[in-house]
Amino acid sequence: MSASQDEQVYALLRPYVAAWFREKYGSFTEPQLGAIPLIKAGKSVLISSPTGTGKTLAAFLAILDELFAMGERGTLEDKIYAVYVSPLRALDNDMYRNLLAPLREITEKAKSMGYDLPEIRVATRTSDTSPNEKQRMLRRPPHILITTPESLAISLVAPRFRERLSTARWVIVDEIHELASSKRGSHLALTLERLEELVREAGQPGLQRIGLSATIAPLEDVTLFLGGYDDEGRPRPVEIVDARFAKPFDVRVVTPKVDLIHGTRQDKRGDL
Repeated sequence: MSASQDEQVYALLRPYVAAWFREKYGSFTEPQLGAIPLIKAGKSVLISSPTGTGKTLAAFLAILDELFAMGERGTLEDKIYAVYVSPLRALDNDMYRNLLAPLREITEKAKSMGYDLPEIRVATRTSDTSPNEKQRMLRRPPHILITTPESLAISLVAPRFRERLSTARWVIVDEIHELASSKRGSHLALTLERLEELVREAGQPGLQRIGLSATIAPLEDVTLFLGGYDDEGRPRPVEIVDARFAKPFDVRVVTPKVDLIHGTRQDKRGDL
């Protein structure tokens, strides 16, 4: 990865988002270099890379940048713009916490650079969510909704909250390798099509879909699951960011200082 590649991606981001990322991380990982330009260009993307390579941040950084830009223009409304779906409630809760810190830090960085940004709200809606919290979401919906496949399906048949989902622009499916070949995955595929139909009926151009996956093959089959098919039965286009072998390994052989087989008892009591 070259410095010029980093600068090309930095140039796509709002100045304060780029400044925050540069101070926090310095350079982009391979999946981030590949995914952020595609997401910013409005393309659906499947990102496949090992754990710890920053694929989740790649998805959210591009979306947060767009939401902050809307905030600058004064066009950020009380609407759900992004839906994050994961198979585990625990992962949903982690994602909620993991988003709050970057949002706070980017907002502070923007303020230090002379920008006055509105709050970007995040909320979790699962089977653990209380009725009071659900009512609050109706009155003032989050900009980013974090949920599970089953809760998303239920939300789509809840008469009042269904309307809130009609404004979605992005949907992120995390741990897609855990869902693609299961009954839960089949159910989610139908749910995404129902959400797609709802969004289009509301006059929106359709969902931009982002899938996050650990190592899985064949990736082409997973894109069919993620993107689904249009009204003509054609698969929707999904770009692939294949960074499955991007994580570097530091392999070393570490041995004790003494011979554990032939050393004396005194040797073994010493430092090893």
